[in-house]
Amino acid sequence: MSDIVFYTNPMSRGRIVRWMLEEVGAPYNTVVLDYGPPMKSPEYLAINPMGKVPAIVHKGQVVTECAAICAYLADAFPKAGLAPAVTSPERGPYYRWMFMAAGPLETAVVNRSFGFEVPDDPQSRARAGWIELDAMADMLADLLSDGRDWLLGPDFSALDVFLGSQIAWGRQFGTVPDRKGFDGYIGRIMSRPAARRAQELDDAAGK
Repeated sequence: MSDIVFYTNPMSRGRIVRWMLEEVGAPYNTVVLDYGPPMKSPEYLAINPMGKVPAIVHKGQVVTECAAICAYLADAFPKAGLAPAVTSPERGPYYRWMFMAAGPLETAVVNRSFGFEVPDDPQSRARAGWIELDAMADMLADLLSDGRDWLLGPDFSALDVFLGSQIAWGRQFGTVPDRKGFDGYIGRIMSRPAARRAQELDDAAGK
């Protein structure tokens, strides 16, 4: 019996969490939900009132939102080494970029896909919780500009799963502008055995 139940759909952000689960290496049970009534059923709304996937239940603890799930799993399974130690100088950047990706970056990507941009007038710009997508891409490129393999430096982490997925998907679908260093970085993260296993599992579930 597994302590983790994973709710997902193979055509969703659940692919990020699947990859994280494979990196953690803990056993889990998968529940694939179709879009529409299954995600809006009373049973699933009791888990995620938004009626969206992914979500996990770990020993009775419900966690939703990709960034939160990745951070939670990294802490729940420390032997996987996917989060910097609390005393590490990388702990701050780890949180900073994890939640920047969950907030301003995703907002910038989704808003552009809807045809929204940051307003031109300074007062509105000051109120907005995100910046232009091109400027966001420049920030991400700066993280990789010193030739580092991973976003925090020499060590792969949950940040590479979450933010790395957004960079990879953004380049695949053209929703994130290209920058120097992106292609090499995407090649490194997507060649990881856990990433490959996760992709195979989700591709099979989507057939």
